[in-house]
Amino acid sequence: MIIQLVLCGIWLSTSALIIDTDVHVLTMTTPSVYATRAQLLLSTWSVGVTFLLFYHSTNRKVMVGLSSAMIHRRAGSVLCTLVLVCTLEASQCSLKNKWNRFSDGNVVIAAFVPLFNCFFKKKMIDFNIKKSDTMQFKLKNYQCSLAFIFAIEEINRNPHLLPNTSLGFDLYYVNQYEWDFHREAFLWLTGMGINIPNYTCRRENKAAALLTGASQETSTHIGRLLSLYKYPQLSFGPFDTILSDRGQFSSLYQTASKDTSLSLGIVSLMLHFSWTWVGLFLMDNHKGIQILSYFMKEFQRNNICVAFVKMMSKSLIYFEHAQKETSELLLISSANVVIIYDDTEFVSGMMLYAMYFLNTWKVLVMNSQLYVGTIIEFLIYNSFHGTLFFGNRHHEISLFRKFIHTYTPSKYPEDHCLNILWNTFFNCSLSLPDCKISGHCLANASLELFPSNLWKMEMTEEAYNIYNSVYAVAHSLHEMTVKQVQIQPHRNGEWNAHPWELLPFLKQISFINSAGHHVVLDSQMKSEEKYDILNVWNFPSGLRQNMKVGTFSPKAPQSQQLLLSDHMIQWATGFTEIPRSVCSESCVPGFRKSPQEGKAACCYDCIPCPDNEISNETDVDNCVKCPDRHYANTQQNHCIKKAVTFLSYEDPLGIALSCMALGCSLLTVGVLLIFVKHHHTPIVKANNQALTYVLLISLIFSFLCPLLFFGHPNTVTCVLQQSTFAVLFTVALSTIFTKTLTVVLAFKVTVPGRMVRWLMISRAPNFIIPICTLLQLVLCGVWLSTSPPFIDSDAHSEHGYIIIVCNKGSTVAFHCVLGYLCLLALGSYTMAYLSMNLPDTFNEAKFLTFSMLMFFSVWITFLPVYHSTKRKVMVAMEIFAILASSAGLLGCIFAPKCYIILLRPDRNSLHCIKNNAHSKRRFQPIA
Repeated sequence: MIIQLVLCGIWLSTSALIIDTDVHVLTMTTPSVYATRAQLLLSTWSVGVTFLLFYHSTNRKVMVGLSSAMIHRRAGSVLCTLVLVCTLEASQCSLKNKWNRFSDGNVVIAAFVPLFNCFFKKKMIDFNIKKSDTMQFKLKNYQCSLAFIFAIEEINRNPHLLPNTSLGFDLYYVNQYEWDFHREAFLWLTGMGINIPNYTCRRENKAAALLTGASQETSTHIGRLLSLYKYPQLSFGPFDTILSDRGQFSSLYQTASKDTSLSLGIVSLMLHFSWTWVGLFLMDNHKGIQILSYFMKEFQRNNICVAFVKMMSKSLIYFEHAQKETSELLLISSANVVIIYDDTEFVSGMMLYAMYFLNTWKVLVMNSQLYVGTIIEFLIYNSFHGTLFFGNRHHEISLFRKFIHTYTPSKYPEDHCLNILWNTFFNCSLSLPDCKISGHCLANASLELFPSNLWKMEMTEEAYNIYNSVYAVAHSLHEMTVKQVQIQPHRNGEWNAHPWELLPFLKQISFINSAGHHVVLDSQMKSEEKYDILNVWNFPSGLRQNMKVGTFSPKAPQSQQLLLSDHMIQWATGFTEIPRSVCSESCVPGFRKSPQEGKAACCYDCIPCPDNEISNETDVDNCVKCPDRHYANTQQNHCIKKAVTFLSYEDPLGIALSCMALGCSLLTVGVLLIFVKHHHTPIVKANNQALTYVLLISLIFSFLCPLLFFGHPNTVTCVLQQSTFAVLFTVALSTIFTKTLTVVLAFKVTVPGRMVRWLMISRAPNFIIPICTLLQLVLCGVWLSTSPPFIDSDAHSEHGYIIIVCNKGSTVAFHCVLGYLCLLALGSYTMAYLSMNLPDTFNEAKFLTFSMLMFFSVWITFLPVYHSTKRKVMVAMEIFAILASSAGLLGCIFAPKCYIILLRPDRNSLHCIKNNAHSKRRFQPIA
């Protein structure tokens, strides 16, 4: 602000602003030109981005400026893209009647080109001017008029197309507002200053067709009127499906290619860069609604979410409100990519305002209708740097550049626009009142010397379409002329047909233009064209270059539709690498997406996969469970095959248990050898020596039985594990039961009967062992025949391993076997308890009782622990129970006897036994 005040002070102190009025021209005399330019550069803060191209301090001339975006809303102006702004008095230069151009011929083709935006300035800074209009001159559309004239001249030089017939043109430079469309259309139809429908006061009408564009609005408003007269109309603006409605526009045809694949191309670009969170700016009209429908369909199909959708209405009343909403959306939205579809240049200017003044750097993706390349800025890198936009591919017309180079006021003096441009850019003098170049002009001046940021020598899309439109009419006229010659051989070449007779020929026309492009007008026959993807590069002094960085071909295979050179793309200011535009960061492998309640599908949280589930891709919705023989790694992004494991001899637990089993078995063998060696001693002979040997042998095999549980299980070992254990323990327990039963029968029966005496004499108790063993064998046989043990694998108990174990098959049979063993143990305990106090030398009833208590303790503890453990530990628990119960029997029964045999041999003699018996009788109390 201080710098601005200083410049204003310098300006006012050196050269005051003078209003010089003339009956013809309004001029502003500014001796200090550089101060004026500097002030305007800084004044963009208050009045938008308006840059005055040239102020000349000599001669009276038209004041010409450049509006690059918009005048500040306080100035009450409207939005525009690249235009020349001319402020004129109504009477100056008589330009109002000189804009339209006419060239006579046998047949005339008319064209309406929206070259101006004219409006009354209500609040603009006016230098004491009571009445002033502002005229916005669109250089982009001016090239359309040049393409139109070029095509007419090229056809007239072609001896093979419309021979003996000269083409003329009727060119109207119109304002883009709706009322002006209708007024110009009526004026063209009637030739009257006062528009009276169905009456004509003009010269003989030789016009065969009317070309309209470059916006859809122009063609729509004029099209409804011309449809009443069945007047052929060709639109050179962007393709619009509503214009193909024969019910509304029966005589209107479109030259442009279909753009229904544009949404697919933009979505393909989003997918290429993984942009799933985007904003949308569209015009609030039928085309915007249609494009929105296309976008939403493709977005939904490709999982792209919309951060916001802004439909903009082209209304001056809405303008200030739209500025505020646009700025707020860009500021608060987390989307770094904004898609703009605009065929009116309204949205683009609004975006320029928002992004320039708020510095909200975003990647813009635009449609081909936006003329981004000529919006003027003073910064090398601005908000539109890095913009990507799609342009319909069209081949360059070879001679068009040469035509532009030779298009000068001296050759085309009737072009008053050209006179003003020469005056503006080349300091040429204008003669009054006709405003033609009068001299003092730059030698060899041409349109090619215009600043490249203002004028493009390459043919624009609209200019290419109007070129094809002229040729489409010419070819249709040629076909109709050939048909008429066949009917009237002696016609004089004059246009003597009604315009509506051309309509059938226009519908069927199909030709190849000079660029090799196939042109058809029937919308049903039009095909989708390729798109060039262009990237806006900024250079100093507001210069820009549109660099081709890729193509999109809707007809190609899906994998080859989008071809893009990523390394060539210059991204928007603020991005040092490929921008990201996502609502939530991608979920890496090992995580899955969890939707956020009330938000779009692209907004989610990343949560780890559950146990034994993986995700090996980014952004998965659900994790995948690993197969049974696999397990998830720690990162949960890969399934690893489980290692097979079992209770082997190499395991620490296997080594410990196998050593215990072998040690106890060897110890039992040692006890057996001791008893065999001392078989003649009283302590060995006591309590049935044979049963003692049977018990020791069964305990030896019981200790060796756990060895069947080690190693890789197979069918044989699985069957032998349980049956061998059951049979061996049955033999041991039935032996103990027989020993205790024999003692009880011998001492407890005071009056032996014949049966008891027979049992004792015949040694019948010794048959208890085979009978009990047989019963156990029957149980095992039923078990093995109905549901035998089998090899089983457990892939869930231990992480990362598949445990190979023996499944017991029928759990009922297994518990029946254990129950039978408990029943034998209970019987043995009962008999041993009854014989505890019998007066027998070396009575082992107490030891048998204690051994049974220990046996019960082991197996009662075993059952709950066994069922609460997992596979490998279950096997170890069963082995430990077998060893513990067998060791209990061995220790409790045979340890005291071995102590006497080995350490107290004096107590193991008949003499000692007699002395003990005598002592007991001596001290026995008298009853």
